[in-house]
Amino acid sequence: MPSLPILEACVDSPARAIGAQKNGADRIELCADLAVGGLTPPVGLVEAVVSVLRIPVMAMVRPRAGNFCYSETELDQMCDTIVRWKKAGVAGVVFGILTPKKEIHLEKVIRLARLAAPLEVTFHKAIDECPDPVAAARSLAQTGVITRILTSGGAPSALEGAPVIRRMMAATGGKTEILPGGKITRQNLPEVHARIGAQAYHGRKIVGDLDHL
Repeated sequence: MPSLPILEACVDSPARAIGAQKNGADRIELCADLAVGGLTPPVGLVEAVVSVLRIPVMAMVRPRAGNFCYSETELDQMCDTIVRWKKAGVAGVVFGILTPKKEIHLEKVIRLARLAAPLEVTFHKAIDECPDPVAAARSLAQTGVITRILTSGGAPSALEGAPVIRRMMAATGGKTEILPGGKITRQNLPEVHARIGAQAYHGRKIVGDLDHL
């Protein structure tokens, strides 16, 4: 019997984090301001969530909303955040950095990932803005410093992006995990898994509606 996939719940509060754990989440992605796709959460929130959960916490590193092109000042801010998250006891960090042409900024990505070591590193859905997400995933995997890539395959949802996600999985050759995300819910997860066959999935409602526990 095949093993069940890992479920990563995206949350923005201790209450939702606890609810996700109770509902069967295997891992948490912790953010602030989910309305804009998730930003760096306050350090107090990270410490509070880490202290009450048994499951791993991945903490967002995104200093502002908008594009994923960051200045050196912003990059320094992101480095400071990673250092704080390491001290807070998270399992890993989540970030994404692009060039003005919407390609992966490999130099900056590698700099942050090496700073984060030995924590896990997720490159987030910034990859879905790349002209060729498959080539972008391949280049990230070749760095050897990225644990997983969160993606909807460049589509509005993981279901719609399933063919591209499968190509991304093939392109990375198992070096880097592909984590499908994008409108995945507890209800449609079986269909998503049947189409993609990934090891893990990500979503705000992947273990149910955490606003109504």
